[in-house]
Amino acid sequence: MSRTSLDFVLRRGCVHGCGHAHPMDIGIRADRIVEIAPSIVADAREIDLEGRLVCGGFVETHIHLDKACILGRCGHSESLSHAISKVAALKRDFTHQDIYNRGQQVLEKALVHGTTLMRTHVEVDPRIGLRAFEAITQLKRDYAWAMDLEICVFPQEGLLNDPGTDELLVEALERGADVIGGCPYTDTHSNGQIARIFDLAVRYDVDVDFHLDFDLNPARMDIYEVCRQAELHKWGGRVAVGHASKLSAAPPEILAQVTGRLIDAGVAVTVLPATDLFLMGQGQTHSVPRGVAPAHRLLKQGVTCSISTNNVMNPFTPFGDGSLVRMANLYANVQQVGQTEDIALCFDMITTQSARLMNRKDYGIKVGGRADLVVVDASSPGDAVAGIATPLFGFKAGRETFNRPPPVVSRPMANAAE
Repeated sequence: MSRTSLDFVLRRGCVHGCGHAHPMDIGIRADRIVEIAPSIVADAREIDLEGRLVCGGFVETHIHLDKACILGRCGHSESLSHAISKVAALKRDFTHQDIYNRGQQVLEKALVHGTTLMRTHVEVDPRIGLRAFEAITQLKRDYAWAMDLEICVFPQEGLLNDPGTDELLVEALERGADVIGGCPYTDTHSNGQIARIFDLAVRYDVDVDFHLDFDLNPARMDIYEVCRQAELHKWGGRVAVGHASKLSAAPPEILAQVTGRLIDAGVAVTVLPATDLFLMGQGQTHSVPRGVAPAHRLLKQGVTCSISTNNVMNPFTPFGDGSLVRMANLYANVQQVGQTEDIALCFDMITTQSARLMNRKDYGIKVGGRADLVVVDASSPGDAVAGIATPLFGFKAGRETFNRPPPVVSRPMANAAE
């Protein structure tokens, strides 16, 4: 390697997903990773990672930028339906600038927590029209230097039951929406909504991402119909479902059956620990259920799974800071994950698994790959999750996007008492 062929070198990093047992150097030129080796010789800027973890940027597969940070306007909710109704009443008055500003606030929080790839769900219906879609589309353009943002348009309040929504979804897809979503439990005929969403996905050649099975009664699950439609349309590998909290209440034999169907159909699962914990079991006075699907168990069987944020500071989730490492830690606590290898799987569900769900084959640290990466103040994926490690700095296409120096303890001077 020529001494003048690199822009900068990250030295002595524990590289996630590359199979190297020892710290490695990463050589970057322009927007690409051009070399990974134990020792790179180059006349270039150097950053010594001192054995810290370096990984592809964190991947947020399921968030709602359009209705974030509205808690001060409406307060918290007492149930899922209550949260939906509160937002439905507010969003009629959302403006383009209001949506943009709130989305920007959350996007920047996610950015400084190491996220470089995000899928945001955006509501489309006669009350909000396409205002949210247009505002988030502008945000996508304005932050392309730091974030790859996918827009998934979906009907939060029903599709078949809500005249005019179908036409707006079609218009959004015509105007470049990246993904089509659904919320079958809000329609009288959930199977009808699922079928229509798949029809639109095939027509516009886009992936599908449903809000699904968001309660604690496993007796009836829409996930079977989603799997059937995925197989019918040969859309395996392009379908995800979020929440699936019914799986947290499913007995072992039912969970095994659903797992098999997910694998056969190529349907991925996103768990949303903060929202599912907050909304499931509200009103119960004791033995309150967790309501979080056991994604790490599904993953071990071969289901693609991710951990994500969902909502930030709104009636669905009255907290949040955009940290996916914190979300992975929350999931591990809720699921009582203690084995080192299982904790590491939680890290995979905010990185490699999430990128797989979003069909990003170029993701990860590899020679020839795009230099989208984050340095985390930990020595391993398990340590990062267990300690809620801080992302220190990140790069998007070889350009630094944020920098957060590690804190320094201000010790007293040795002669302070003299």
